[in-house]
Amino acid sequence: MTIPSFAIGIAGGTGAGKTTVAHEVTDTVGDAATLVPLDNYYEDLSHMDFEERASVNYDHPSAFEWELLRDHLNELLSGQAVEMPQYDFEEHLRKDERVTVEPTDVIVLEGILALYDEAVNEMLDLHIYVETDADVRILRRIERDVVERGRDLEGVMDQYLSTVKPMHEQFIEPTKSDADIIIPEGANSVAVNLLEEKVQAESSEMAAWVAREDDEPLER
Repeated sequence: MTIPSFAIGIAGGTGAGKTTVAHEVTDTVGDAATLVPLDNYYEDLSHMDFEERASVNYDHPSAFEWELLRDHLNELLSGQAVEMPQYDFEEHLRKDERVTVEPTDVIVLEGILALYDEAVNEMLDLHIYVETDADVRILRRIERDVVERGRDLEGVMDQYLSTVKPMHEQFIEPTKSDADIIIPEGANSVAVNLLEEKVQAESSEMAAWVAREDDEPLER
């Protein structure tokens, strides 16, 4: 028996608050939800030295291994577990270890370009874009990259101006047109609460579906 899944995509610019929204949504249904961070699907650049890797434009669609992401989403939605890659942001490298991810009632794909790929969008049942003022986003980006990822301030600012900002305008912001729901100002409480209710309802519906299937008499 294949358990049906409800797939959600949560996109938005760097520092928009999409990760917070994704965690609040997945926490609503606990073990019945699986979070798939798009960042884990950066291309494997182990063939490059550190300087080359550091100069890569990680906000461009070409930085991601879309085929692997499509395969993994398809497998999860088909009721199969996947071996999800992990990423080291300080070294700009895909880690050697992978994490086994089991299929669940709700699958949440979260990342700057979660709504970019047409094939991925077709797998998603709900498309969400988190929209936050650019000034707020850059401050959050600085805090994350300097404090959490150990990068120097000057490098973070240079990266923002040279790649992050123009890539947002060229590739990320246009995906807002594919969104079913636009959440303003990051984790807007009203919008997030409505989203949580929707996810809870979908999870409950799937649990009821499984219960019905279990109660069906076996054909002989």
